Amino acid sequence: MFDIKENLKKLPETPGVYMHKDKLGNVIYVGKAINLKRRVSSYFVNSASHSSKVRSMVEHIEEFEYITCKTEMEALILECNLIKKYEPKYNVLLRDDKTYPYIKVTLNEDYPRLLKTRVIAKDGAKYFGPYSDVAAVNRSLELLNKLFKLKRCSSRSFPEGFKPCLNYHLEECRGICTGQVSKEEYLKDIDSLMDLLNGKDRSLENEFKEEMLKASDELRFEDAAEYRDRLEGLKALREVQRVTMTRDNDLDMLFSVGQGENTSVILFPVRGGKLSGRETFLMSNVENWDESDEYNVVISEFIKQYYSQLADPPKEILVPKPIKEAKLIEEMLGVKIHTPFRGPKNQLMKLAERDVIEIAKNLEVKVATQKEREDELRGLLSRMLGEEKPFYRVESYDISNTNGVDTVGAMVVFRNLKPVRKDYRRFKIRTIEGQDDYGSLREMLTRRFKRAIENDKSFNILPDLILMDGGRGQVTSAEAVISSLGLEVPVLGMAKDDSHRTRALVNGRGEEIPLKDFPLLYKYCGTIQEEVHRFAIEYHRSLHNRNTIGSVLDDIPGIGPKKRTALLEHFKTIKDIKEADRETLMGCPRISAKDADSIIGFFGVAKKQEV
Repeated sequence: MFDIKENLKKLPETPGVYMHKDKLGNVIYVGKAINLKRRVSSYFVNSASHSSKVRSMVEHIEEFEYITCKTEMEALILECNLIKKYEPKYNVLLRDDKTYPYIKVTLNEDYPRLLKTRVIAKDGAKYFGPYSDVAAVNRSLELLNKLFKLKRCSSRSFPEGFKPCLNYHLEECRGICTGQVSKEEYLKDIDSLMDLLNGKDRSLENEFKEEMLKASDELRFEDAAEYRDRLEGLKALREVQRVTMTRDNDLDMLFSVGQGENTSVILFPVRGGKLSGRETFLMSNVENWDESDEYNVVISEFIKQYYSQLADPPKEILVPKPIKEAKLIEEMLGVKIHTPFRGPKNQLMKLAERDVIEIAKNLEVKVATQKEREDELRGLLSRMLGEEKPFYRVESYDISNTNGVDTVGAMVVFRNLKPVRKDYRRFKIRTIEGQDDYGSLREMLTRRFKRAIENDKSFNILPDLILMDGGRGQVTSAEAVISSLGLEVPVLGMAKDDSHRTRALVNGRGEEIPLKDFPLLYKYCGTIQEEVHRFAIEYHRSLHNRNTIGSVLDDIPGIGPKKRTALLEHFKTIKDIKEADRETLMGCPRISAKDADSIIGFFGVAKKQEV
């Protein structure tokens, strides 16, 4: 057993990072220290002087670990990485920071493409982002591809007889595969595209206007129309673009709005001396800190967690009030954190502050409405279950298969009325054969809760309530599994009517609670039921399709797993593989002339049999 007092004596008086853990071994807080012994010991002495939030955390500390570092800077970087890794309960977190997309320009290819990605790799490509508005990213990609008629396919070689794709025939791609476009001309447009993403749109707009007028004067009306269309596309792009990459003189302005669990950070990027959009980022676990220190913690943690993701952060970050760790964070990120009290930057801050005030007003109304709904929903569930406890985390489960084949299970998670997609989990049923939904359900729940008991970090957070997609049978199956593992989690079923709409909640005794008189609960249950059903079906279809495709290719003589994977990555569909000629098939990696002949022969026989 871990003896806190004895281990406190062993702590070194050096810089480092410490991790507090609860009784299940979960990391609940990560911190850094110039002097580990003094900092960690401070949590366990003079508790009366601690804030209520810190006292609450200390009550849950069962053990701690530490990692020594040579310098405070090294400790700061390690602290930032560990917070991202463990997402501790008592650290202020940038919510879902891993989900924000980037725009990627594949400069590592001869003819670069424009892609959306959520992962930065050291692959020679250029990354712009992250962005919080996914819809704006999708729209920007669509407009930029049309504006510059970029190559969209993943093919890098184009053997003789290669057929242009539909984008070429729709005149939305200039057709690199046809050999009619010079590399120099294409790369010039890529440079213009990156200028756009860097906020340099005025010079490009002037260039398009000059080319349009020149083409018109020379009676090249088709070229003039193309530049006219580019100008229109540029205008549309400007309306949706959220620029986050920077130039030397560009900067970001940060403001904190809201309090406690309803805190957000508002980011205003300034490009070319002008405000260029606005981004809102939700923060979590802020309620674990005193209001007096909330601003400092929120802004500091946001800067560390957000800007450490960027390949090229801005040179300057403006904040309304100084923060404690500014010098250390500046050294870590290579940025300047500044609070302007006069001059043009102060005027920019005041301009943005007016917008922030309006955001805060709207946020207060939204938060109040949301809290009323959450309180009403929790009250209803508490009365129905006869338990006075908060139902913050709700999990739901469903099974999907086709006549007992490719059976899968799905788990979705809702917290405070909203889905938490990063906590969703999928299960491929292993031990049940045929159509046995109850058996499949028991296997899925057993695996889920055993992994929680074993302290698997992907499953270690237990739900406050389980809502099963189904009736009494599903509820009793779930209760039996949970009870056999020595756990206590309330379970209700969501029963449907003949029109497949959620009509009632059902408990293990078969008692029903009609939902027609509780519109909020009716909508909430319906949303969860639709989501878990969708998630289960999507996984089942992807698995079923993959197995079907795989089984077809596995029957081709000489085509093993590696060649099958190469074919699917190159051609995407069975139809394209069927229709490919010998030379096209040989253009696929790993496929020899002998393999191509085998594929053509196999599908030739199949076609005769189909007739």
